[in-house]
Amino acid sequence: MMKFLLMMIFMIPFCFFKNMFWMVQFMLMLLMFMFMNLNVNIMTFCNLSYTMGCDLISFGLILLSIWICMLMVMASESLSKNFFYINFFLLNIIILLIMLYLTFSVMNLFLFYLFFEGSLIPTLFLIIGWGYQPERIQAGLYLLFYTLFASLPMLMGIFYIFNMENCMIMYFMKFFSMDFYLLYLSMIMAFLVKMPMYFVHLWLPKAHVEAPVSGSMILAGIMLKLGGYGLLRILIIFQNIGMKYNFIWIIISLVGGVMISLNCLCQVDMKSLIAYSSVSHMSMVICGIMTMNYWGFLGSYIMMIGHGLCSSGMFCLANINYERLHSRSLYINKGLMNFMPSLSLWWFLLMSSNMAAPPSLNLMGEISLINSIVSWSYLSMIMLIMISFFSAAYSLYLYSYTQHGKYNMGMYSFYTSVSREYLMLMLHWLPLNILIMKIDYMMIWF
Repeated sequence: MMKFLLMMIFMIPFCFFKNMFWMVQFMLMLLMFMFMNLNVNIMTFCNLSYTMGCDLISFGLILLSIWICMLMVMASESLSKNFFYINFFLLNIIILLIMLYLTFSVMNLFLFYLFFEGSLIPTLFLIIGWGYQPERIQAGLYLLFYTLFASLPMLMGIFYIFNMENCMIMYFMKFFSMDFYLLYLSMIMAFLVKMPMYFVHLWLPKAHVEAPVSGSMILAGIMLKLGGYGLLRILIIFQNIGMKYNFIWIIISLVGGVMISLNCLCQVDMKSLIAYSSVSHMSMVICGIMTMNYWGFLGSYIMMIGHGLCSSGMFCLANINYERLHSRSLYINKGLMNFMPSLSLWWFLLMSSNMAAPPSLNLMGEISLINSIVSWSYLSMIMLIMISFFSAAYSLYLYSYTQHGKYNMGMYSFYTSVSREYLMLMLHWLPLNILIMKIDYMMIWF
């Protein structure tokens, strides 16, 4: 695991040379394929080195991180064209990738906390440095304070666990049981805010709307998955108390998922609609993890990978429109089928994946999650039916509004998509729909 970290660190000098934009992207692609060929044992942690290790959960999420970071560079070509602090941008992405890589691979709980919080800072720089509107400062503060407010108690909780058990290695957590209310609350809350759960989700739409396309991609693709990863790792200690109190989070998430889905149907900004749909998907993931059964853990993992690719691809599409029309409003982005018919296909493909149509990973994830939540309580069927129905409804709403109807006469200068954009969308969509052939890998890790 150390060799990949060293490769990322040695990529940093590339950022300071001129005309290295595509070189960095190529190096990330190389890193991706090298990491893909890693041997991963299905049962336990493997590739152990310097308190870093990797099991199937880490492996999938690290792959996703490298993939999304590579696509972020590809999506931000307009920065390269305008020479807009391009070296600092590349440096930011590589530092962010190092933080994410370490978050998913370290086995020490304290180091996990350190990098979990550290990944916040490059994201903050992305939003404040390359965002569009002046409100981005406020969005950055929301992001910072929501996350920090919830995660300082978690630090106390980690120290308490160390004080009690003299051990912080995640792999040994399965031998402990900690049934303390405050500890449970302080450890869980940080991840629920990061997911984000309904009630503490307000930072997410703000951050997404103000962030540049790369910021949105990394937020939707990876940052929301940090919470799920943390929950999967930490709930082992809280099995007894979790059986008693997890129903609270499940109820909040089920009701919140329906409320947010309804909220999506009121949005007029493309980015905020996609951001709210992320909250709706993550509410199902929270429910799946909190039921603490086999199907739930599997489904939440598959859903996290699927949603990371799908949501990131949708933000790319919204950005392609934004670069042409300089607006994200649904009132202006109308009738685009007349201008970019080939892009309508990509809208359709990614929207269908978003509403969990086969053969996307989202479908498999949703089937597993519905299994797990219904086995927990059959009354939850009502909410699940509504969430599934409305997720199809807002996906169709976004698609039909942007692609059909009369186009805006104010559009006077226009060019269709370029091959880079098609490649970028293909690289989001292909793994999302091809990985279902290898679904057995994702179904046996637990």
